[in-house]
Amino acid sequence: MRIKVVKGYEDMSREAARIIAHQIRSKPSSVLGLATGGTPVGTYRELIRMHKEEGLDFSKVVTFNLDEYYGLAPSHPQSYHYFMFQNLFNHVNIKPENIHIPDGLASDVEVFCRKYEEEIRRHGGIDLQLLGIGRDGHIAFNEPGSSLASRTRLVVLAEETIKDNARFFEREEDVPKFAISMGCGTILEARRILLLAEGIAKADAVAAFIEGPVSAQITASVLQLHPDVTVIVDEKAASKLRRLGYYKRADEMLSSRGQEQRT
Repeated sequence: MRIKVVKGYEDMSREAARIIAHQIRSKPSSVLGLATGGTPVGTYRELIRMHKEEGLDFSKVVTFNLDEYYGLAPSHPQSYHYFMFQNLFNHVNIKPENIHIPDGLASDVEVFCRKYEEEIRRHGGIDLQLLGIGRDGHIAFNEPGSSLASRTRLVVLAEETIKDNARFFEREEDVPKFAISMGCGTILEARRILLLAEGIAKADAVAAFIEGPVSAQITASVLQLHPDVTVIVDEKAASKLRRLGYYKRADEMLSSRGQEQRT
């Protein structure tokens, strides 16, 4: 796991976009796993800039989103389908048929989730998976206690997640109680993983998943078992890491050797 500590949100966003752009340029038909929420907005903004100003080409890129609220139509302003089109897809040259987002109105959720997994496999698996992290250490909607081998499925949202996401809705009671989410096992099958975290509110979660034990109570900790993970955090999110000096030195040394991948 490679830890990159940057000054602030804009630096994190630019570095994340650089890594994603490198993936696309190295393999134009890359399969990207994408995340939603406030954290990746700056990254998507920078990717849009790179598309418009530097010719970053999305025409062969295939995407799979991590999750979607269950019960929200794609047109709902708080659906992740709406979020992705507003913050990325409407602004780059990706083909509509190459976009995959969980269906929040699926009539048979079990069948849909199985087909979503099959579609990922049909495209050869995810080359690069983008992740954020919740304050309780969850990734996607894999709440504390989720199986670390879980697959795409319907999940019940934790009260803390509902409270955190209430800021996007008029009232807390409007936040859906269920979501369709890729599982931890699904995420681990990506060839490469990129996790972003910023702000002091994420500091405990960052320290727990990087330096704590692998535990279903901190589902992000399962990333310790993956061979190619890059974590980009700002100084506030990194502030509770006990080995912060080592991580910075290791990243500097790897950067000086031109290492793009991992420690």
